[in-house]
Amino acid sequence: MNQAITLPDSATPVELPAETRRKITDIFTREEIRMLTERSDLAGFVSIGFTWGVILLTLAMLAWATQQTLPVAVMLFVPGVIILGGRHLALAILMHEASHGTLFKTKWLNDTFADWVCAKPIWNDVQKYKVHHFAHHSKTGQQGDTDLSLVAGLPCTRASLWRKFARDLSGYTGLKFLLGRTLMDAGVIQWTVSNDIRKLPQAGRCWHDYLRDLISNGWRTALVHAVLFGMAWASGHAWLYGVFVLTYITPFPLILRIRSMAEHACTEQSTDMFRNTRSTRAGLLARMTVAPHRVNYHIEHHVMASVPFRKLPLMHRMLRERGAVPPAPGYLDVLRIVSTPSTATTTR
Repeated sequence: MNQAITLPDSATPVELPAETRRKITDIFTREEIRMLTERSDLAGFVSIGFTWGVILLTLAMLAWATQQTLPVAVMLFVPGVIILGGRHLALAILMHEASHGTLFKTKWLNDTFADWVCAKPIWNDVQKYKVHHFAHHSKTGQQGDTDLSLVAGLPCTRASLWRKFARDLSGYTGLKFLLGRTLMDAGVIQWTVSNDIRKLPQAGRCWHDYLRDLISNGWRTALVHAVLFGMAWASGHAWLYGVFVLTYITPFPLILRIRSMAEHACTEQSTDMFRNTRSTRAGLLARMTVAPHRVNYHIEHHVMASVPFRKLPLMHRMLRERGAVPPAPGYLDVLRIVSTPSTATTTR
């Protein structure tokens, strides 16, 4: 018998095969489900405020660092860049929460406010992401999963993995992403956040069609970034906006890659969400970078996507106490799983 998962805010139910997951009411009582899925506007504002607060404090630290000696400046810039890369992912995770209707209780805050303050700063879109992402949830690990390309070719050799990391840190991956976003906004390729690039039909289009689509799809992002640049310029440190963009190009792609690997790479090829998804143990450093806003509790999220991220640690503890999930590996464990010296499959 198929189970219908009703998505937040009266979204269209997604029909899943019976074997996709165990019956939630066999694990949790209805009172526990209501408690776990309770949403809060205040919690959403606190999460966004915390993320932007860390971004602004980090940028202020970098501005102060320029007045210090070179060794001190370097010691502050390196962690500052890493923190900012992690905050780009933090904004992406908040956008992800909003797409599920769990960041806020109020629909407008999820669909519109979060789009402006979380998605647009990282050149993204809540509504487009929602359509893309729900296909991932309904067909996780199967044909039709929109995120399959993010973990394609894994496991790989460690040499191959290091080449991927080098491309991410060099800015090559980030620049490709910016080019891709431009082509998506111009209507040249289909919108996606995965690596699966699909060209759109271009017959009969003229240069002004591309310009029209680019403006129509990109003006909100351009406006948000104009405001960010204006704030940096008004502070007397316009170059800080350049740092914000630079950390989007690198190290953000590396952080995003590791996060994707941890969630689904080398998991069981089945429709069981307890087996085709991975939760990962995250310490302070991981939570600053690859696992902001409890995104490391990914089995829990796939099992019940209506649970706000702040409740996922509690849900994980409840599942562990009831023997429903195994102990979570760490991120270093995941890197060992997805790469071995003797793996025959090598990707470039």
